[in-house]
Amino acid sequence: MIAAQAALETKMLLRNGEQLLLTVVIPTLLLVLFSSVDIVDTGKGEAVDFLAPGVLALAVMSTAFTGQAIATGFERRYGVLKRLASSPLPRWGLMAAKTASVLVTEVLQVVLLTVIAFALGWSPHGNPAAVVLLLIVGTAAFSGLGLLMAGTLKAEATLAAANLVFLLLLVGGGVIVPLEKFGATGERILGLLPISALSDGLRDVLQHGAGMPWGDLGVLAAWAVVGLAAAGRFFRWE
Repeated sequence: MIAAQAALETKMLLRNGEQLLLTVVIPTLLLVLFSSVDIVDTGKGEAVDFLAPGVLALAVMSTAFTGQAIATGFERRYGVLKRLASSPLPRWGLMAAKTASVLVTEVLQVVLLTVIAFALGWSPHGNPAAVVLLLIVGTAAFSGLGLLMAGTLKAEATLAAANLVFLLLLVGGGVIVPLEKFGATGERILGLLPISALSDGLRDVLQHGAGMPWGDLGVLAAWAVVGLAAAGRFFRWE
């Protein structure tokens, strides 16, 4: 039942033009544009080496947080979640199916963005296992926050808030603009955000060849625990 629901969730996501714009088109355009045109000072080396890890983090956020929050919020409004909750599929199974759908979509995103980044001259380094762990914990963090928003706010409020958060974190989350551009205090504060921790952690591994970035992983794990716990406590099915 979980596999069938996950397949359905994935098909619905891939058929949604707005979701595809958010999860695929925008990260791809940002990667190509800022790698090809010298708009932002990304420091030494090729711009794509700085941008690719940040765009991968943005792709995770767009799917696990923004897209999931909006879709779940409207499912809750129209009574879809209420009907599914009364079906033989248990509530935890529905959440598992949604999580599986998110992971499948992210795999497609990562493959596409990686191919494009290689075409732009990307030269990644580091341990792939560290990258996978960061992506998984980052997905858990953003999923918890997305479900918390979708389960507590009205659908229209979720739509506005999720898109606003997406834009704000795109600018101030270290995806395109290095955090040091915001000053020492701003860098310390913004570094505690999940998007900053994920983009910086991926950048440490893929650009600088570092080992496991335990500090960034710890920040993501903390957000994951708090977000998922809060979502489980306050999520309203109706």
